[in-house]
Amino acid sequence: MEEIRLVKASLKITFEPSDIENQEFNKEYYSLIQLNDDPLRAWLKSSKVRKEADETNQILLTLLVELNRKIDDLTHFIKNPTPIHIPLKYQENVQGIGHGYFQFEKDVLEVGQTYYGRIDMPTFPKREMPLFFEAISKDTAKIIEMHEDDEKDWSAYMVACERVMIRQMKGQNSEY
Repeated sequence: MEEIRLVKASLKITFEPSDIENQEFNKEYYSLIQLNDDPLRAWLKSSKVRKEADETNQILLTLLVELNRKIDDLTHFIKNPTPIHIPLKYQENVQGIGHGYFQFEKDVLEVGQTYYGRIDMPTFPKREMPLFFEAISKDTAKIIEMHEDDEKDWSAYMVACERVMIRQMKGQNSEY
């Protein structure tokens, strides 16, 4: 087995055994990706790239995009009371993350089994990140399908967790 480097993290995940071809989970996976790639957010990203948003307040623009997204969610709920998310069987805590891997607090996986899940990411904007993963041990999973933008956010969150860990280690070393 390859060496996996994990950093301490605290995330919630809901998941269920599934193969990657499951139509119902694939439909939700792609609909959640589309929610995260709404037209206003795409415009905001492109304006950052083109440097058009430099003169305006980036935080204010992001908050307005999020407000628009919440209104869209409410509109969807009023017009179609069917929930966007499929209820999943299990909910657990993730204690460590790495590039393409994560580790549960408990032994909850069946080795070799593929799963579909949603992880609550504490990013701004906060959202549920859909993914498919495979159990490589009873408590460790390898991510096999994740949207490209979600991969970037995952890596950024991992780096932030690493920075916290390094600061804590430096604080402990300076005490001696």
